Amino acid sequence: MAVADPRRLEYLLDALKTALATPGEHRLFRSGKIAGLFPARTGPAGDAAVQAIRDGLLETMRTEVKGKFVTEWVCATPKAVAFVHEHDSPRSILRELKEVLQATRTGVPAWMAEAKQELAALSASFEVRATAMLARLDDLAKRCEAALRRAEATNSVVVEPVARVVPWAMAALEYLDKRNDLKTPGDCSLRELFHAIRVQSPGLTLPQFHDGMKRLHDVRAVRFLPASEIPEPEFAVVVGGKLMYAVGR
Repeated sequence: MAVADPRRLEYLLDALKTALATPGEHRLFRSGKIAGLFPARTGPAGDAAVQAIRDGLLETMRTEVKGKFVTEWVCATPKAVAFVHEHDSPRSILRELKEVLQATRTGVPAWMAEAKQELAALSASFEVRATAMLARLDDLAKRCEAALRRAEATNSVVVEPVARVVPWAMAALEYLDKRNDLKTPGDCSLRELFHAIRVQSPGLTLPQFHDGMKRLHDVRAVRFLPASEIPEPEFAVVVGGKLMYAVGR
C-alpha cells in the first residue's frame, strides 16, 4: 500500500496511532478546539483521511448531520495495525537500514575525496556529518538485530506438527507481535484476533479458531487472559474452568 506524499503518510500514521491507542469511536476531522483524527478536510490531511476510509484502515461507525455540516465518527480496523506496523516498525527500520547502507556504500568514498580537497573550514563540518551518519548506522544496526531476534523467536515457536494442524498459526502470532511492537494498550480480544486472521483465511470458522488457539496455548505459543467484561461471550473459550476472552504472547 504506497503513500506517495510523505506529509500524507505522516498524517495517516498519526491518525491511526491515535485511533489504536484509544479504542472506540473518534471524530474523523478536528473542528475548532474539538479533537479529531485529521486536522483538516483539505490538503494532505484530507487526502490521508480519504485513503484511510478507502483502504479500510478506518471504519465509519456513524454520521451526524447539523444543517450543512456532516460529522463522521470512525474507529480503527485490524488493517490499521498491519499498516502502522508496515510503515513504522522494525520491518520499516530494516528497509531504512538497507537504503542507508546502499547510499553510504556508493556515495561516501566520492564524497570524502571531494570534501578533503575543499577548504580547511569544511573539514570540521565533514567530521560532524560523518560522526552523525555512523551513529545512525550503529543505532539502526542494533534495532535491526533486535527485530531479527524477535522474528526468529516467532518462527521457532510453531513447530511443524502444530503448523500443519493450525495453518493460520503464523498469521495469528505475527498479528500479536505487530500489536506488541506498536505497544497498543490493552489486551487483544479473541474477537479482534479472529477477525484479523479472517482477512487472510476467510473460510475460518469460530470453532476451528477456538480449537487452533487452544493448540497454540498448549505449546506455549500464546497465553489466554481473563477479562473483567465479556461483551461477546461467543468468542470466549474455557480454559482450566475459567472463561478467557483475551490472548497474548
